[in-house]
Amino acid sequence: MTDRTRLTVLQLAIVFGVCLFCFFFGLGAFGLVGADEPRYAQIGREMLARHDWVLPTINGQPWLEKPVLLYWGEIISYRLFGVQDWAARVPSALFAMVLVFAIYAFLLRFREGAEFDGAMITVSMAGMIGFARGASTDMQLTAPFCIAMLAWWTWRKTDKRFWLAVFFVLLAIAALAKGPVAPAFALLIVGAYAWLRRDGESFLRSLWLPGFGLFFLVSVPWYILVQRRAPEFFRTFFLQHNLERFGTNLYQHSQPFWYYIPVFLLMVLPWVVFTAPALVESVREEWRVRRRLEEPERVTAENDDGLSSFLIVWILVPIVFFSISRSKLPGYILPSIPPASILTAFYLHGTGISRIKLMLHSLVCGVLMAGALVAPFSMMREPIPSTTRYIIAVSSGVIAIVVLLFVRKSGLRVLRFVTLVPVVLGLMLLLRLNGITIDETQSSRSINQQLKKVGAADSRVAVFNARREVEYGLNFYRDQSIPRYERDGVPAFDHVVIAKQGSADALQALISHGTITRIGDFPPQRLEFFRVTYQK
Repeated sequence: MTDRTRLTVLQLAIVFGVCLFCFFFGLGAFGLVGADEPRYAQIGREMLARHDWVLPTINGQPWLEKPVLLYWGEIISYRLFGVQDWAARVPSALFAMVLVFAIYAFLLRFREGAEFDGAMITVSMAGMIGFARGASTDMQLTAPFCIAMLAWWTWRKTDKRFWLAVFFVLLAIAALAKGPVAPAFALLIVGAYAWLRRDGESFLRSLWLPGFGLFFLVSVPWYILVQRRAPEFFRTFFLQHNLERFGTNLYQHSQPFWYYIPVFLLMVLPWVVFTAPALVESVREEWRVRRRLEEPERVTAENDDGLSSFLIVWILVPIVFFSISRSKLPGYILPSIPPASILTAFYLHGTGISRIKLMLHSLVCGVLMAGALVAPFSMMREPIPSTTRYIIAVSSGVIAIVVLLFVRKSGLRVLRFVTLVPVVLGLMLLLRLNGITIDETQSSRSINQQLKKVGAADSRVAVFNARREVEYGLNFYRDQSIPRYERDGVPAFDHVVIAKQGSADALQALISHGTITRIGDFPPQRLEFFRVTYQK
């Protein structure tokens, strides 16, 4: 075994260990949060129960907002680990890990020496960690799409049709995660890059008929099958949840045009001090290259192979595209984060670390630590005790000083490791020390546990004047449909209703023929429990 092989094996082992921690450690530390996680988890459960790999349903009714890739992953995960909340998150974590290793392999081939930094920066970016640990479709789209773009670049450099075939197959897989956005992004990125580099030949050669055949062979069968099972699929998925979601505020996710600028900067934490100037400097360099293209003999493969330009286009296309959209959510620009991590690795190896950037980076690491310590108080909406404030300030300062001193002494080779310190400590604090707080304030898992404590373990449950997250969360944790008074009316059977604090009078007005008894409450989420019974 050569020294290079030993180093590669060691680096891959380290990357694997960091991926295991960042993506898999404590997946069940707190329950499913938001509306999407429990909803998607329940859909996978129902498909598993019916042995149905085609039609997504929730409470027996077709759910056609998203394609099927996430649900397939959940079915497999449930079969391996049982129907657990954390098992619904495993597919996203696996996809994220595969993406990190794909980036390592790509850089090993085209930027040898930057592969370890590229992988370590990717695995430690906040956006990657957050979405890798969620039962959502965002990572299911991002991983195959990003690997597809790496495959396209590999084809462009090697001219091997195998990589172009991989490109089309992976785009098809991404289309099974979120639909037409994957091929649309690929077309925009490749087209914009060809225009910038005046390389229309590469764009035209990318339109490879056998590749389109592979794309349709992989992706279209499910679309045909689900359309036959649910004739409303085309209207619901393509028209409502793609066109109307993009062009209108139908789903109330409106944000200002500049929304994705701060979102992007947050998602590349803790590397933002290097990622932001890397992007700016690369844009400037692209402008210089565009001017030099007037004299092609000055641009050689040795000093410019166009990879940085490709990464810039790849980063900007999703951000600009969804900035135009009326509907905006953070996960929409997740496909911009992996190319940003690769560009950051290039920047660090090309320019080194200036004193001011190192100081700012150390400060960001300290702030990251402070954020993890402040989070539980923010979620509980409680003031931070003065002693705790002192502990937070000291801890953050220590982290900042450690990062500063170690990097000043040993340079770039330790940057990747010391930057992991606040990431690892922050995750441990959130998952081990503050996991209970997150569970109590954000998840319906704790609500369901409280229902058991007040003697409502086997009762039918409804909700009134409560967040939709409560409805979808209890749907999963109780494996039963949850009527909502405002939508479905008051159930005619005995049940327990979960309502926002202070809703007793409104409930009494709605339930004129039944008896309402308060049986408990759940202060962390400001909820009350009432038993509704009818005389027989």
